[in-house]
Amino acid sequence: MAPSPPAAMEAWAPALRAARTGLLAFGLLVAALVGAASSDEPALASLLKTLDLRGYTSCTAPPQVSGSTLDARQLSMTAHRGTVVVLNFWASWCLECRSEMAMLERLQREFSSRGLSIIGVNARESRAAVGRHATELGLTFPLVLDPDGKINALYGVIALPTTFVVGRDGRAIAFAVGPRKWESAPARALIEALLAEPAQGTAVQ
Repeated sequence: MAPSPPAAMEAWAPALRAARTGLLAFGLLVAALVGAASSDEPALASLLKTLDLRGYTSCTAPPQVSGSTLDARQLSMTAHRGTVVVLNFWASWCLECRSEMAMLERLQREFSSRGLSIIGVNARESRAAVGRHATELGLTFPLVLDPDGKINALYGVIALPTTFVVGRDGRAIAFAVGPRKWESAPARALIEALLAEPAQGTAVQ
């Protein structure tokens, strides 16, 4: 039986201290955060602003992590280079995560053939709990297990849901803390714009 929200948050508390450290490390890794995309991408910046997404400076890279998925496969960010990645951190007790993941599943089915990769990273729950949630929502995109919270800490995640968007060339585009309307017209326009980009280029490691 999955823990109640208060119990889950109490169990997650040790990771919060590590997450704060991870947040600082992530900031150093990808350089300074900016309120929108770089000035040479005004259309992209406008979409990020509309969706209330925080953009990164150009040519910056997210942490290259790997982990075991619900179906016991190894998944790494590097293996998804060349696709647009939406990396969503979630938990089954998070009510806002539930509706957001259903939206992301629909986007996965619509855009995966064109190069969109939706990846879910669970926050400190058992394989059984994650499996039940995936079955209830009919999720088909990969779900990475993070039982000790290391991936959450590496990305500096201290609230759920938190979502990161990564371009085809591996550069960090933007992130959001809290749910977003991923099926809205601006979100679809953002995905279309990123899918239209070439996979060439190298983000700063």
